[in-house]
Amino acid sequence: MSIKHLHKASFFLSDKDKVKCLLCPKECLIVNGNTGVCGVRKNIDGILYSLVYAKPVAIHVDPIEKKPLFHFYPGSDILSIGTYGCNLSCQFCQNFDISQADSSKIETSGNELTPEELIKICKKNNLEFLAFTYNEPVIFFEYMLDIAKLCKNEKIKTVMVSNGQINPKPLLELIPYIDAFNIDLKSFNDSFYKNICNGKLETTINTIRTIAEHKKHIEVTFLLIKDYNDNLKEFTELCKFLKSLNPEIVLHISRAFPRYKLDMKTTPIELLNSFKETALRYLKNVYTGNV
Repeated sequence: MSIKHLHKASFFLSDKDKVKCLLCPKECLIVNGNTGVCGVRKNIDGILYSLVYAKPVAIHVDPIEKKPLFHFYPGSDILSIGTYGCNLSCQFCQNFDISQADSSKIETSGNELTPEELIKICKKNNLEFLAFTYNEPVIFFEYMLDIAKLCKNEKIKTVMVSNGQINPKPLLELIPYIDAFNIDLKSFNDSFYKNICNGKLETTINTIRTIAEHKKHIEVTFLLIKDYNDNLKEFTELCKFLKSLNPEIVLHISRAFPRYKLDMKTTPIELLNSFKETALRYLKNVYTGNV
């Protein structure tokens, strides 16, 4: 893949043959010729490039409820896109085939689809909503931002479905152009984030707080995994945190199924319902999903 077909990344510092990516809390220090943890941001001669700009590998029209968003223009169809790559490595990932793709797939991924071409697709199909989803949109930040800016001009509403692992500065640059968020809050235990997801709970908490402070529509998804994040005391603290921001925040408690690397069981319906009952003590809008 030649440089002329790549897009220069945002948020990095160069130091001789190394670059430090500042997009997410991983802040990878990347030597020449390598990528960061996400697999899609590559150091080429001291410049960081995105390998997936305008290279979506998943494009579908979905019901907006599938994001899931239940309180944001329900009944609407939404154009949904995703690329390869993720800045987490959750052992239970539901979309691991694209989020954890190897470098050979990433380097040769998909046909180019520019932001302008995506807008044309929306217009042609009378779609008024566009979602960044499937894998982690943070890792295709530049592509997402350019699309979202065009959407703002064309009165197309944007949705970001994310793990919330993004640094404050890029988040603040992005927020004005995103109309609704669904953030995965995978646990309220930092050890779970570190050992099962290779991430930081504090970062996702701060992302949710920042989005709420900017009065953006936000819904939160909690994937309930039996024997891993089903500590009711921790979940109660999660609900209290969301209530402290806004008791109207929508919480989706989703049923987990065995996927990828984690030795897990399908979440029992009874457990799902009991967690919903707990959440309803603190939040007004609670739903179960994947049932």
